[in-house]
Amino acid sequence: MSTELLKVVADSNQWWALAPEIMVACAALGLLVLEIFTPKEHHRFIPHVAVVVLAMVLVTVALNFDKTWGGEELFGSLIKLSASGQIARVFFLLSSLLVCFLATICLPRTRMPRVEFYHIVLVVTAALMLLAQSNHFVMFFVALETVTIGFYILVSYFRDNALTLEAGLKYLVLGALSSALMLFGIVLIYGAVGRVVIEGVVHTGFEYGIVADFLRHNPDNFLAVAGALLVLGGVAFKIGAFPFQIWIPDVYQGAPTPVTAFLAVSSKAAGFAVLLTLVLNVFSPLAYVVVPVLSVLAAATIIVGNLSALSQRNAKRLMGLSGVSHAGYLLIGVIAALSVPAAANAVWFYLFTYLLASMAVFGVMAHVAGADDTAQELDHYEKLARQRPLLGTVLAVGLGSLAGIPPLAGFMGKLLLFVAAFQAGLYWLLAVAIGGVVLSIYYYFGWIKAAWFETWSPSPATAQAPARSVAATTFVGRAVLTALALATVLLGFYQEPLTSWLMP
Repeated sequence: MSTELLKVVADSNQWWALAPEIMVACAALGLLVLEIFTPKEHHRFIPHVAVVVLAMVLVTVALNFDKTWGGEELFGSLIKLSASGQIARVFFLLSSLLVCFLATICLPRTRMPRVEFYHIVLVVTAALMLLAQSNHFVMFFVALETVTIGFYILVSYFRDNALTLEAGLKYLVLGALSSALMLFGIVLIYGAVGRVVIEGVVHTGFEYGIVADFLRHNPDNFLAVAGALLVLGGVAFKIGAFPFQIWIPDVYQGAPTPVTAFLAVSSKAAGFAVLLTLVLNVFSPLAYVVVPVLSVLAAATIIVGNLSALSQRNAKRLMGLSGVSHAGYLLIGVIAALSVPAAANAVWFYLFTYLLASMAVFGVMAHVAGADDTAQELDHYEKLARQRPLLGTVLAVGLGSLAGIPPLAGFMGKLLLFVAAFQAGLYWLLAVAIGGVVLSIYYYFGWIKAAWFETWSPSPATAQAPARSVAATTFVGRAVLTALALATVLLGFYQEPLTSWLMP
């Protein structure tokens, strides 16, 4: 049997299917090699290699979107090619490109190594793409831990800052706890399913298809139910859902701004990519347990996230807590997808609008942040629109989209998600979500007010004095920020390019 199993696995090793991940991983190693063999005065050009590789891989994946997936299970069922996996690839590559852009603004202010930062970003990107395509709990856990360990390093990258080190320690401790819960859940599932022989080939209880088939015939198995809930609890930590969101404010504040953006966008999207796969394809026979649990988590996440953000004055903590509420909205989409298949596409549309708006806001934050990256108060944005109209406009567009104000893309993302929830009959969750949107307008518009409006008349001597020196915007910086704002506005009016791609 073992020989037959090895033959089956060997026949399924189609390395071409992982070409994007292999290219990104090789580029990550190549950065370190270039740092060793090139003169020190040329090291500042090495990060451009990371940007070029990410852009090339992104274009390649986008152009060959329809040619590189078909539902095949490869590498002994470790990987499954699918449309959602291709969407995730595009998402993570685009997000990492924008993180590299933010890094070009923030890293020059410090004396920390630069090449290593981009190296870790590339490694995490490759692991994120593998995570979204995992079809086996072993692959799922290994890819997830690769991502998590990379974030452990990135969160505490500015090691000369006490708050950054504190953030890294908290993320390490709580991340280890969530990994332990998840691993315990996987072990319980394996204990319930065991080893299955199909046509003379031995399959383990770690394969998604085998687990799903077992649950269809044994939906009341206690070990399997407990394991599924523990796994979902571990994923809830990654997306920042209640009650696992306790790490978010401190970690978001202490992490460097590019890393905060990486956590807010890519880490959250990875969690939902995994959650959609698990809930729809693996744990669907346990809907009688999964739906009530996720419903309570979604409602509590929306309420806690919005109420906690109301009193925040630190911009990074506010973004973190508002991101908690967005996780609650997305959870509603995951629940709705069990009965309305289009809800899964609505979740991805929402994530793309969230990426555009969040990266626009973080781009402005990267320019406003001073030497102390952790101290970003709303007061620092006073008179921003007057002194830097572009930054003020991009900030208003990004925050307006996150708040769900029409006609911006965030409004359409919420509308598609709420329509799916209505079709799925999730009326009470829909009421909670609408209440959360109304609450969020207060703190988002409080930030916009700080940048655009004066609540008092300053004296002539201080009228022109900025509260904080804002970094100069380069041509590339202006182009990227303008593109993010324009995309957010255009998607609000015309969704066809994105919806036709997500919902063929």
